[in-house]
Amino acid sequence: MTHVLTLVADPARRPLGETAVAAVRTALAAGGAQVGPSDWLSPEEACDLPFAALDPQAAERLAREALDDFPVDLAAQAQAGRRKRLLVADMESTIIGQEMLDELAEAVGLRAEIAEVTARAMAGELNFEAALRARVAKLAGLDARTVERAAERMTFNPGARALVRTLERTGMPCILVSGGFTLYAEAVAEACGFSGVQANVLEIEAGQVTGRVREPILGREAKLAALESHCARLGIAPAAACAVGDGANDLAMLNAAGLGVAYRGKPAVRAAARFALDVADLTGLLFFQGYRRADFAEA
Repeated sequence: MTHVLTLVADPARRPLGETAVAAVRTALAAGGAQVGPSDWLSPEEACDLPFAALDPQAAERLAREALDDFPVDLAAQAQAGRRKRLLVADMESTIIGQEMLDELAEAVGLRAEIAEVTARAMAGELNFEAALRARVAKLAGLDARTVERAAERMTFNPGARALVRTLERTGMPCILVSGGFTLYAEAVAEACGFSGVQANVLEIEAGQVTGRVREPILGREAKLAALESHCARLGIAPAAACAVGDGANDLAMLNAAGLGVAYRGKPAVRAAARFALDVADLTGLLFFQGYRRADFAEA
């Protein structure tokens, strides 16, 4: 079979069963596909359906129609090259659940104001670099110890550490590329096991935030450039890379990667990204590449 359709559910929400898989199989066959035996990557959670003679996006559309409102993430891909050789991941609202600038804004009583700007920037309504400079300017004078203590608020999104540790164990480089700050990104990278990290530098002098971000700012184009440079370093094409993120500043790298996945993506990102995780946790990226639950590293 030339292609594979992967279905991934959240068993705690609604288990994936043989009935749902059979409905998808019937729909693919009715659409003219040759369909092979189902392969369960994880009982009640993830299943592969090999197929041929059907366009991948048509297979996804038929599967969606067959499943109706069943909560499931799915991806149809070529079998060849399905397992990628590089992961590039966004940090905030992807690997961790927070937007750290919003957390810092709370310390100066501006959370609502700054969070609104953050949301608009992540939705693609504002220029990322300009919005970052404007938000950081409002933090001028904030004590450096407050900045450091904010790291205690960080929480990992489900599946984040299992994703990175599993891939790193196989020898795949995992790079954290964040529009946030190095202070937090380096701690997250160490905790998860990322082999590399790139982020912005929040300028602190004499124990206080200056209100400036060190240039150049890592934004949308810089994230794409990071993906491309790491691919070049490894001697691979972007098609052999996996990327994951949620905001508009992630979209260029998501669309360049062979497996670009919007994780709980903002509406504009979700609409433009080829793949998405709206139901499953971050280990869905492993299932999309054919890993089995038994292959996962401990979180």
